[in-house]
Amino acid sequence: MKNKAFYGKRFQLGVLGGGQLGRMLQQPAISLDIDTHFLDPAADAPCSTLSTGFVHGDFNDFQTVVDFGKDKHLITIEIENVNVDALEELEKRGVQVCPSPKHLRIIKDKGLQKQFYAEHGIPSSEFRLIQSGSELSEQDLPIVQKMRTGGYDGKGVQVLKSAADLSEAFDAPSVLEELVDIDKELSVIVARNASGEVAVYPTVELVFNHEANLVDYLLSPASISQKQESEAKALAMKVVESMDFVGILAVEMFLDSEGKVLVNEVAPRTHNSGHQTIEANYTSQFEQHLRAILNLPLGDPSLRCPSSMINLLGEKGHTGPVVYEGMEDVLKISKVYPHIYGKTTTKPFRKMGHITILGESLEEVKSQAKKVQNSLKVISE
Repeated sequence: MKNKAFYGKRFQLGVLGGGQLGRMLQQPAISLDIDTHFLDPAADAPCSTLSTGFVHGDFNDFQTVVDFGKDKHLITIEIENVNVDALEELEKRGVQVCPSPKHLRIIKDKGLQKQFYAEHGIPSSEFRLIQSGSELSEQDLPIVQKMRTGGYDGKGVQVLKSAADLSEAFDAPSVLEELVDIDKELSVIVARNASGEVAVYPTVELVFNHEANLVDYLLSPASISQKQESEAKALAMKVVESMDFVGILAVEMFLDSEGKVLVNEVAPRTHNSGHQTIEANYTSQFEQHLRAILNLPLGDPSLRCPSSMINLLGEKGHTGPVVYEGMEDVLKISKVYPHIYGKTTTKPFRKMGHITILGESLEEVKSQAKKVQNSLKVISE
């Protein structure tokens, strides 16, 4: 069957969410001559001025999503917390939806995610589910509490270590996870198309800003053994194939102090841990996402060279019109690529952009990354 993307009228792709992930999806969509339309609740979202079409509306409202998607060839997402009932209705009307609503139902609920791993023999931390914070006791501690739905960018996740912390517990349906003794935090991006072709990216190493529970920077490739690299890639493939998932999936993992690789959680979309692929890999995660959801041949995920990606987070104590202090100094450094997301106002720890650094070795990359981090600050006027 001929692929609609290249035959007949121009292909119309609808995306729920119009933030930075959608913004970075624009360039490969243009290269493939695909029209992109975005739905986002923020009138000034990063995609609002760059796309073929932009609708200011709530992607959690059933009718808004149906009205947005009914005339599109395909609907995809850049955020998983969307109205899945509406996506199922669009499927009934003959609109292709990718990733599948059935997968979104599992992934957007961290409790269902953990149950899926247990049912399919995918190694993950021990867990139990609770309905409210009142079910927690000192015997549970130390523990990681994650709200089952609604969390993102570090929100909805906290570590409870002592009896004094119990008063801060989320009073909501949650997953309680064993506190893993983490050596490294890892991520593997994996793509799969409807024909069953799979492409797995090299494992990256994530370094977190623990105050904000956000990625501070990452290194690619991860500094792990070949055995651990093979194990991480195999786990990512097992997750995507066990789900019969189509699209791109970010599989976040823990390497524990005993050298075991455990799946933490997944994101059914392009992801912060894959931004460096724009410059550092032969096929970026954004192009790969389009290839996967359109059932096109998948691109080569191999590394061109070692890299680092630094998240540009709003500085503490700064809220208001954004200023990128030190950007001119950063632009003088070789093999440095800034990506600014088009957000006009900053606030503490808000993701405002990222910087990719390339090098011949991880040592060179780390050295250049330190220069960038020391030079560039996201502040307000």
